[in-house]
Amino acid sequence: MPRAGLTTDRVVAAAAGLADDIGFENVTVSALARHFGVRDASLYSHVRGLQDLRTRVALLAGGEMIDRIAEAVAGRAGKDALAAFAAAYRDYALEHPGRYAATQIRIDQDLVADSPALRRTAEITYGMLRSYDLEEPDLTDAVRLLRATFHGYCALEAAGAFGAPRDVQASWDRAIDALHVALEHWPHPVGADRHWA
Repeated sequence: MPRAGLTTDRVVAAAAGLADDIGFENVTVSALARHFGVRDASLYSHVRGLQDLRTRVALLAGGEMIDRIAEAVAGRAGKDALAAFAAAYRDYALEHPGRYAATQIRIDQDLVADSPALRRTAEITYGMLRSYDLEEPDLTDAVRLLRATFHGYCALEAAGAFGAPRDVQASWDRAIDALHVALEHWPHPVGADRHWA
């Protein structure tokens, strides 16, 4: 029987908070049970195990992150949308390091298809990029470029790995400028036909 006061939502929210406090990789069912002052077994009425718990945290964090991004990009297009998207992404990553780490795990594709938050992430990301007149497979390539750039920058910044005296924000702004130029002048294979939407 589920322990009184514990719900799946409450358990997952606590795990997300714990991830920010101690690191996503350190979130375990045992650590969460200690947080609630219960035995591990009390949590298995709410999550199936560690993988299920971590996946639920990833889905929660992904939803929070895309809500923030959606609000930032609303009514914007082109470079303005790109800069707003990037800033919201970076702010979330730096403010919620454990939750952000959860968003980087690989999630079963069946769960992705069933997740409104992850579908919304794809819609907003691809929608923002369509203002650059990109089509597949260029859209997917561009998404991967942005994700790799944002994630790499945020990971290095969070680790304090930028040692040069150059202001980190100034470098970030220039990176967004460079991404905008790259998206506006997206390379195409020599001899390939270009069909615009």
